[in-house]
Amino acid sequence: MSGDDVRDAGERALSGLLQTMHLAAMEDLPLRAAEHARLVGFSDLAIYVTDLQQLLLVPLPGQHGADGGPLDTIRIDGTMPGRAFRVVEIVRTRAVGDPEGVARRLWLPLLDGTERVGVLGLTVHQEAASRDGALLEQRAKDLASLVALLVISKRPHSDSHARLVRARPLTLSAEVLWNLLPPGTFANDDVVISAALEPAYEMGGDAFDYALDGHTLFLSVFDAMGHDTSAGLTASVAMGAGRNCRRHGMDLCATGEAIDAAIKAEFTGRFATGILAELDVRSGLLTWVNRGHHPPLLIREGRLVATLDSVPDPPMGFGLDVSTGMLRYQLQPGDRLLFYTDGMIEAQSPGGELFGLERFIDFVIRREADGMSAPETLRRLIQAILEHQRGRLQDDATVLTVEWQTRRRYQLTL
Repeated sequence: MSGDDVRDAGERALSGLLQTMHLAAMEDLPLRAAEHARLVGFSDLAIYVTDLQQLLLVPLPGQHGADGGPLDTIRIDGTMPGRAFRVVEIVRTRAVGDPEGVARRLWLPLLDGTERVGVLGLTVHQEAASRDGALLEQRAKDLASLVALLVISKRPHSDSHARLVRARPLTLSAEVLWNLLPPGTFANDDVVISAALEPAYEMGGDAFDYALDGHTLFLSVFDAMGHDTSAGLTASVAMGAGRNCRRHGMDLCATGEAIDAAIKAEFTGRFATGILAELDVRSGLLTWVNRGHHPPLLIREGRLVATLDSVPDPPMGFGLDVSTGMLRYQLQPGDRLLFYTDGMIEAQSPGGELFGLERFIDFVIRREADGMSAPETLRRLIQAILEHQRGRLQDDATVLTVEWQTRRRYQLTL
């Protein structure tokens, strides 16, 4: 194909795939994507999505390898497809079953905005790649973007996708909370937000939330009492009440009191600690209330510069009077905020050693110094905590990071 032919074929492929998927389900995506990719000269298309813990890349059903058998699951760590996911870049390898080296395999991350959904694999004939390499890679990136959006649009009503990304069954509280949480990563020109929560399959009372409204970023972290279905329901009520209040324009103090009243009305003896915060993304002014929770941490230029400490107001659910109210701190460009629950620092090894606040902070700072993106840092942090506790957490562990006015957002896109 000439350059113009590649452009025309690419437009037809993307437009055709988009049109045909309007009346199609998740299960139809691999076949239809492969059919339209062939218009551009791509072959052996393979779509993988990540599991809940972001340890594996799992192929969508109905796909087959060169030997005719089903595609295998791929580990994210230590593999070339996994590298495309980890560092958000195109990875180029020799195509399997091509001893003469006439074809090249491309692995591309599937991104919904900046949320890592999985990876896309495809093969390009070496002659075409040599002639129109840059244009073909752009078309491959366009195809990966469209496939990611189609996966995102189809997964809310796809039980097959829900089963696919689970290595084992979810508890009832985890089933409820996973459907309430926002994506684990979001970024724009002002902020980079990333969050992680474990145990993915048995989460109880931890939750995080964020939303952007014009120039105001709303943030919240909750830790409900217990580690059972009631804890999950308590966290769900806290999230729902918080969203309802902010959408009615209530300030942080009033929102905290409304969450307090909502939990008290629904449960006896249940409570949740939490941080409710607002960040003006133009000025960097952070405002927050602390309802019995660990204080946020501030990292600047590779070191901890502040613990945003205060006398916390009572946890939500007791109906007790508050006294401290709203707190404020002025961020500087490049600052990173850390919000977390006690499971992050109180994770205990079989020998009784705590993971600890110092190790938690040091891990984040070291990965930042290595140039690692926020979501990849948190993915590896969760693995480190699981390893510390030999794979079984005694309590939910949640971390939410916010970077203001940082160039690191460019690490999250192709």
